[in-house]
Amino acid sequence: MKSAAQIVVLDAGGQYCHLIARKVRDLGVYSEVRPSETPAADLAGATGLIISGGPNSVYDPSSPTVDPAIFASGACVLGICYGQQLMAHLLGGTVQLGDKGEYGLATLHLLADEAGSASPLFHGISGPQQIWMSHRDLVTAAPPGFSVLGGTATCSIAAIEAPARGLYAVQFHPEVVHTSRGREILSNFLFGICGCRRDWDPRHRVPQIEDEIRQAVGGRNVFFFVSGGVDSTVACALCQRALGAGRVQGVYVDTGLMREGETDAMRSMPGLSIESAEAQFLGALAGVRDPEQKRHIIGEEFVRVQERIVESRHLLDGHWILGQGTIYPDTIESGGTEKAAVIKTHHNRVPGIQRLIEAGRIVEPLRSYYKDEVREIGRELGLPADVLDRHPFPGPGLAIRCLCSEIEAGVQATPEGCILPLHSVGVQGDSRSYAPVLSIDELDHARATELINRISGVNRVIARVRTAAPLADLRVRVSALTPERLARLRHADAVVRRLSHSSGFDRRIWQFPVVLIPLGTSEAPDSVVLRPVDSVDGMTAQSVAMPNDLLDSISTELLAVEGISGVFYDLTNKPPATIEWE
Repeated sequence: MKSAAQIVVLDAGGQYCHLIARKVRDLGVYSEVRPSETPAADLAGATGLIISGGPNSVYDPSSPTVDPAIFASGACVLGICYGQQLMAHLLGGTVQLGDKGEYGLATLHLLADEAGSASPLFHGISGPQQIWMSHRDLVTAAPPGFSVLGGTATCSIAAIEAPARGLYAVQFHPEVVHTSRGREILSNFLFGICGCRRDWDPRHRVPQIEDEIRQAVGGRNVFFFVSGGVDSTVACALCQRALGAGRVQGVYVDTGLMREGETDAMRSMPGLSIESAEAQFLGALAGVRDPEQKRHIIGEEFVRVQERIVESRHLLDGHWILGQGTIYPDTIESGGTEKAAVIKTHHNRVPGIQRLIEAGRIVEPLRSYYKDEVREIGRELGLPADVLDRHPFPGPGLAIRCLCSEIEAGVQATPEGCILPLHSVGVQGDSRSYAPVLSIDELDHARATELINRISGVNRVIARVRTAAPLADLRVRVSALTPERLARLRHADAVVRRLSHSSGFDRRIWQFPVVLIPLGTSEAPDSVVLRPVDSVDGMTAQSVAMPNDLLDSISTELLAVEGISGVFYDLTNKPPATIEWE
């Protein structure tokens, strides 16, 4: 372990705070995250500081801040998103309160392209740049002594600097994969501005994780509830390697919320037992429509199943510890750091699990890592590619892809499209949104992004691909999580997976959720939303267009499924929408 970090990321509550530190380490520089209010004196050993984004406004008295002394401490400082706003606010600039915000892809125009003098932050970078925005407020006047480096069509001050003082800031997120030159911008800050030395090798991860497992587990054994997905499989393999296979047991719980064929596939895995709990989970979920309540119930039922199995196997004598495949996005979206907003509570962060964590009865080897890092760790462990390259599948299973409604209502026509009386979860300005869905008639990703940024109160735009009746004739109906609707979704998901795999499309994307929404006719009450996205770590994602012939094949076969009256296509990036709808 490192004794001191060259780069300290000051956590202002942003969803991407930990990702910044990870990207710095990927560049070979050790970094760590600390609270934003850490006194400047406690940061004296750092070469550079990065202020993260966050969900708040600088004008809210309770918002995160930083010690102003850091700006004169001798360390170079980079502010990102809220970090730029905070830097500008504390040093005499002007920040304007926003009411709509800007989310997703944007184009940065550098003033150096016109003036001919480049900033060290953008060394080697010229021309229009694809960047990723997620903000409400924005800087409208730079602080005294700062120069404006560039802007976008809706944000005239998207980057500022005071190089003599070592101060830099950007409104966009260089740490996410969708900012095309973000890695170079961070590299310029680390090496060209801060003068960092390379002192970190990502290949140190596996031995370090194994040491952490042994320290957490001690003399106890580990019991895993394996989902068959990448995360739990890699976590279980790490524990077996760290402790020996004899000290690690595993069971697969069939919740009744799994995709077609998954339980049968797990039966062939050696050393794994199957626990059927469909009646327990579906009984607890009967009549439940609220998405957060669904997640909480599923998490708590998992705890009950775990307690029953642990008791039946006589593992309550203090010699066991529960293993989980929790990864970092699960933690941060559940409000897992002091200032982070709760976007959605993951099933492995419900109160029952939190109590086990507090009691020291859980080991989570991957809690600080992202999906792409988990896959790399799995490759180091020698796990097969067909396991590691699987698309992510949420722990709560099909339950959060089967939307329910407490009301019956028709669609609302507007000049931009039709507002559906359905809500989905989003992440806007690093905070949670729960808002209606807008349906348009064109598969136009650019228009979807423009509408999201312009229309307040909407966080997701979908396109109508094909419906059995005019959209105006479809209605959202009172609906719940029933075996019939789950079977309908399971069938639709199997159709999409089969056709996308046979075409090779599934190898071009990161994940392909298939969502059932209670919008249709009395004879066919549901519709399907297709949600193919590209991502690296799940923290941001971009909606992906599929080939027209594949879309035609999928929609034709889906409309032949009993009970389905429409097929829609989710055009929304993350942010402002989360990948899953609930």
